[in-house]
Amino acid sequence: MKNIMKIKSHIACLWIGCFFLFNSSFAQEKLTLSEAIEFALENKAEAKKAKLEIINSEHVIEETRSAALPQVNFDGALNYNPLIQKSAIPAEIFGGEPGEFMMVEFGQKWQGQGAVAVSQQLFNQTVFTGLKAAKTTREFYQINNTLTEEELIEKVANSYYEVYQAQLRLETLENNLENTNKTKKIIEGMYESGLAKKIDLDRVKVSVSNLEAQKQQLVNALELQENALKFVIGMNISTKIEMPEETFEIQYKDYGGVDGFNSRTEVKMLDKQQELLELNRQAIVSEYYPSLMLTGNFGYLGFGNTFPLFFKDKGVQWSNFGGVGLSLSIPIFNGNATRARVRQADVELKMNEIDKEDALLALSMADENAKAQIRNSLLTVQSNRENVVLAKEVMEDTQNNYRLGIATLTEMLEAETAYADAQNNLNTSLLDYKVAEIQVLKSKGELKSLLIN
Repeated sequence: MKNIMKIKSHIACLWIGCFFLFNSSFAQEKLTLSEAIEFALENKAEAKKAKLEIINSEHVIEETRSAALPQVNFDGALNYNPLIQKSAIPAEIFGGEPGEFMMVEFGQKWQGQGAVAVSQQLFNQTVFTGLKAAKTTREFYQINNTLTEEELIEKVANSYYEVYQAQLRLETLENNLENTNKTKKIIEGMYESGLAKKIDLDRVKVSVSNLEAQKQQLVNALELQENALKFVIGMNISTKIEMPEETFEIQYKDYGGVDGFNSRTEVKMLDKQQELLELNRQAIVSEYYPSLMLTGNFGYLGFGNTFPLFFKDKGVQWSNFGGVGLSLSIPIFNGNATRARVRQADVELKMNEIDKEDALLALSMADENAKAQIRNSLLTVQSNRENVVLAKEVMEDTQNNYRLGIATLTEMLEAETAYADAQNNLNTSLLDYKVAEIQVLKSKGELKSLLIN
């Protein structure tokens, strides 16, 4: 019995251990840029709503198509007439004296009716134009979904690189703090040996304290940046993420020029909007056209002095009726309201053309700026890398000179600060390069290439 209890205890411990191992393995994720973008495209609200708009456009098409299909309705009515109106009829019709009248009731106490009515549009230009517009609306939302994805990719990439830059700044500060702590220990030893002044030791302690305070500020800033990234991609804020080390690796490419911007999603949106505005104008013009409809109905009418429930009720008479007809409507004059709406539609078309011209100009400017920025950023990165190497050499030489008594403590601390500044400048220039790279990819319509990087 004791052995069985021990086995159960071991199994329970094993399950608990597996549970914590499982949670710890999934509590933190190493998040690459492509994974962050994919996560955003699946989970962010904007992406979900854009996909739902495409689905909804199918329902809009179905609703518009219904106007061109037969319309079938059943109408029923039941009336009770407690007081039936009487009419005066000349009495001589029934053999009475000339000049006399008889009051006769026309109608019955109860009257019931049931009928089926069918109508079919034979010609209605507004309905047909509306169907074309509904299909174009579906294409519009498909393009809008692509534009939403591209905008989301841009936002995710920018936020992702900002997190990585904050992380690099923290690593640089930690390295600087580690070097300053080493210097502090050296000066403490020298002070105990009588080779250093107390003021030098105090100054190093102040530097360490300042760096620790800066570190806490960067830790807080990094947490805020990570939370912003999680929000951008639609991830649970409590999820821990880890950035891969190769994120800021630069592989310069000759992106070349852009032949034109008509393939850009923004321009496609304006072109599709132009189609919708043109269809809207056609729908307004179609109000000048006549419309022709086929109609038909069939039903039963029951009346009598008793409640008409069944066809064979005593005192109730039933008769059927039916008819087929054509309904023609020809617009003649509506106070020039249609003409005013057509002119408004013409103005909207011209305004959209102006928007397209302005968008093309803005895209051209953005493309030139992005290419200039990426060239300048690359030069800055190369210069800052050389500066980091030089600042490190100066720092190491100054530290050695301080140990030999050639350099002052101020010079050594300034050299360490200069090295940290050089690293931060490099990280900033790397971020600028990546941001410029995103803009170049956007100008070429290749933002989705980030998904496979």
